[in-house]
Amino acid sequence: MKNFSLIYFFVCVLYVSYGQGTSTRNNDIEMIKQNIIDYDTGWDSKDINRVLAGYSKGIDWTNAFGDRVQGKEELKSLLEIIFSLDFVMSGKNNYQTPDITFLNEDIALARSTNIRTGQKWPDGSPMKDRIINHLRVYKKIEGNWLCMSHMISQAHEKQRN
Repeated sequence: MKNFSLIYFFVCVLYVSYGQGTSTRNNDIEMIKQNIIDYDTGWDSKDINRVLAGYSKGIDWTNAFGDRVQGKEELKSLLEIIFSLDFVMSGKNNYQTPDITFLNEDIALARSTNIRTGQKWPDGSPMKDRIINHLRVYKKIEGNWLCMSHMISQAHEKQRN
């Protein structure tokens, strides 16, 4: 009977521990998803402060055209230019649900896709729909998930021979 009580106790401890871990992980996932939503909403409304809010001070950011900046101040300067270009900001974003993977308790990867329709070239002619991929690295700092690195890439159509 004593062994049964001891086993029962350990099973209960494991169950409670697992339940708390799942709840914490779900909260972490929701925080990261909200960070991405805030970025997307800020981008759509050209709200630079909202875009920057979820980034760390030392953000390493690379866009689909290979422009790389490091730090919030450099990113802010680049976004001011990007947001002033009407042809870049034309079109509609169609963000997909992000896939979030935790590497450990404080580091997470978030992969997401945006299918951008209706964007234009600098001469005003329409672009084909763009499939844009985002890879973000998050770190949990003082209870908040901040993006440390954000790489944006674009899938291109294969060239026919």
